[in-house]
Amino acid sequence: MDAFLKIFVRNNFESVLLGMARNIIIPYDPRLRPRARELRNNSTLGEVMLWKQIKGKQLGIGFHRQVPISHFIVDFYCHEIMLAIEVDGSIHTTIQLKAKDIERQYHLEQLGVHFIRIADADVKRNMDSVVQFLKSKIKELIEK
Repeated sequence: MDAFLKIFVRNNFESVLLGMARNIIIPYDPRLRPRARELRNNSTLGEVMLWKQIKGKQLGIGFHRQVPISHFIVDFYCHEIMLAIEVDGSIHTTIQLKAKDIERQYHLEQLGVHFIRIADADVKRNMDSVVQFLKSKIKELIEK
């Protein structure tokens, strides 16, 4: 566990135990801001399509795009329920990237972030199913 994670967990452990973990802002590396802005300005088609379905609290909660969290950037993030959504293109099926994705997801889950991975192809071909799945997961997290 790196020093960042130890400090964050120690500082937020009590609030998590007391059920007050909502809207925790996880510190991030400020050097990621320019890259996050670049990613917002150069989104993939799948990210743009999903953003049109979730922006403006269309799912009952607010999401932000390309959000720096800790040492990483996630495609979409809701602070209220600490939910990250990643749209994974075909490149994420390579062994090297899959391993990096698993490591990154594990690190963020240790900070209390819930993770949903959606295949880019599903966003493009089955948007209604994707939105229904997200609604179901969001409801589940809100009711926790």
